Amino acid sequence: MSSPSSDSVLDAHTPLSSPQSPTIIPQPYNEQPPKLKGRQRLLAGLQRVSSSGSLTRSRTRAYSANGKGSVSCISLHSTQSLNTPSLGSALSNELSVGYSTAPTSTATTPGVQIPVFDESARLRYLSKLTGKTSAGVPSELRSPTTRTGTTPGIAEVDEDYFSISIPTRPKKSKDFNFWRDLPAELKMEVLTYLRPREIVRLSSISHSWHTMCFDGQLWSSLDTTDFYQDIPADALVKIITSAGPFVRDLNLRGCVQLSERWHTKNLSDACTNLENISLEGCRIDRTSIHNFIYANSNLVSLNLSGLALATNSAMKIIAANCPKLEELNISWCNHVDTRGIRKIIEFCANLRDLRAGETRGWEDEEVMGLLFERNRLERLVLMNCDSLSDESLGVLMEGKDGEVDYLTGRPVVEARKLKHLDLTRCRGISDEGLKSLVGNVPVMEGLQLSKVRGVTDSTLTDLLPTMPLLTHLDLEELDELGNAVLQCLAASPCASRLRHLSISYCELMGDSGMLPVLKTCTALRSLEMDNTRISDLVLTEAAAMLRGRAPRTILQDRSDFIPTVGLRLVAYDCQNVTWTGVREVLSRNAEVFVSTHAAELPALERRKEGGKRGLMGISGSGGEETENLPVRSGTPRIHIMRSSSFPSEIIQLKCFYTFQPTVEEHTKRVLRGDFSAARRLERKWAEFMIAQEEAGAQGAGSRRRRRRAREARMMHADEEGGEGQGVAGVSGSGVVGGGRRRRARSGGCAMM
Repeated sequence: MSSPSSDSVLDAHTPLSSPQSPTIIPQPYNEQPPKLKGRQRLLAGLQRVSSSGSLTRSRTRAYSANGKGSVSCISLHSTQSLNTPSLGSALSNELSVGYSTAPTSTATTPGVQIPVFDESARLRYLSKLTGKTSAGVPSELRSPTTRTGTTPGIAEVDEDYFSISIPTRPKKSKDFNFWRDLPAELKMEVLTYLRPREIVRLSSISHSWHTMCFDGQLWSSLDTTDFYQDIPADALVKIITSAGPFVRDLNLRGCVQLSERWHTKNLSDACTNLENISLEGCRIDRTSIHNFIYANSNLVSLNLSGLALATNSAMKIIAANCPKLEELNISWCNHVDTRGIRKIIEFCANLRDLRAGETRGWEDEEVMGLLFERNRLERLVLMNCDSLSDESLGVLMEGKDGEVDYLTGRPVVEARKLKHLDLTRCRGISDEGLKSLVGNVPVMEGLQLSKVRGVTDSTLTDLLPTMPLLTHLDLEELDELGNAVLQCLAASPCASRLRHLSISYCELMGDSGMLPVLKTCTALRSLEMDNTRISDLVLTEAAAMLRGRAPRTILQDRSDFIPTVGLRLVAYDCQNVTWTGVREVLSRNAEVFVSTHAAELPALERRKEGGKRGLMGISGSGGEETENLPVRSGTPRIHIMRSSSFPSEIIQLKCFYTFQPTVEEHTKRVLRGDFSAARRLERKWAEFMIAQEEAGAQGAGSRRRRRRAREARMMHADEEGGEGQGVAGVSGSGVVGGGRRRRARSGGCAMM
């Protein structure tokens, strides 16, 4: 039962009733609402479901449903039945404790101000309310409402839900990694521009890089010539085993670090598609050699040079397993002879390059007869084969028991296809054996006859005219040859093609033979004439030949030009070659011509403009222009043009050992384009040599010549000291001898 004080308070706050809005007497507040049953429980559940769906439409601010006293089942739906009590109006009536709701307060208005409840408060029961809800005010008469006073925790509802633009989420930028997104083919192409040593270093970055760096596509050609001393054995084995079937060209020349790794699993059997392989200088055992040959039946080129364990058994395996072989190098294989080579000649029909230097058994005429019948060899290297004889060489060139021409007395045979023949140090042949080459090698391009005994002028004078395509000729240490061979060479058809000539230690050859050669053989690139009788005239003619062959390079207003080496000339230990001939070569190498000429430029054109007084203008009073003058040409202009002429090619000279340091320094300066420093060095070296010759002369004035020799020696030693030095070696700074300490001496006679 309530107290009197509470009754008086309720009476004081009870509003007056009105016919439009009947007063709704609220139910007494219970601590805990009674449980709903039946139809009311079903309607309350449906009302909660419908209210939660409408609340989720709010896009402005989410509704926080935390705590115990939060209102979680408030319906903001605009369509309400007149018989069903509105939750919004019921909540307003409950809070007003008997106050009537204004006519403008409708169920669809979300601006109901709900006081903030304490989170510890319990949920209030708002059902079982009777009465009708008030009608809503039209939207055109509704006053704008402010949203600043809304209660926190209740979501704001927009008036027109479907007119809200849905914001688009910005697309996240894709993480772009250039190397990661690059196709695998392009990655392989990029790595092909790196050296093998750099690729091996990159393999240690990560697992993916390791897989990519040892991909077989990247190692189709493995040449260890440039890095065989630096690459470790493990990395080399990894490359070979990983690349395996992809490798086509394999060059392991000099890889001695693999001596203990040849028995690694799948090392010798990994490469199965090799076409070119070089094992020169490797410490490889016999079994590994055989495995390499067995695993690669498509071999085209095989280099076994210097392998002591290569035997005739390997030659038999090659003959049986490599029918496509074209090039074979078995030089310095001491356990290989013509018995194994014969198998290769019989079964390898495409063999055209055979290098068998220092092998035995070449006196066998049957092997030579087989080579004659095949007639496919283009290169034959038999250097240091002492077993080669005149008879076997004759069978190779002319065959055996062939038809003989009665007029010439020589067999009539098909011309040989040999292009390169190396008979260096074949001590078993003589002049008689070389006569079989005459007329039988018309396509010969390279002939090496160094240190072959008994070769005379008559044989070579008959042989050289029959080789019109000759480019390389080596006649080193043929003591019996004279100038007649060189004169014949100058008149032969091959003179315009000859590029390399060696007559070293041919002590009977001199200027009378070399001068015609230099005048006609203008394509020479290498000339070796050491220990011969040539003189300074040959060096001068060589410089003139080079200058006439390569036109000079002319540059306008430029001085930065670097020439190339056009001729390598060896002339040391030649008694008739002096410093004068060497100086001639140095002078021609650094010869630069500078010329100036005047060029007439178009004349400037002038026109009178504005109110300014010009050179040809006429102005009136008050600074105003009175007449526009036509275009008039001034005096012609002259521009001084400077052009420099440089040698396009120079001579790289190797001469007497006392001259060689100066020659090498001069060549370095020319090749880096410093022509002024090269000319200065050549001039001071010439002054030094002149003073040296004067100092050695006897007679009157010997003391003066010795003094000049000392001064020239100091100037030559300190040639970098500047251009201000005089004859006496006094520089512009007042230091005598370029800063060197000298003993005091008198000034000498003023007349001298």
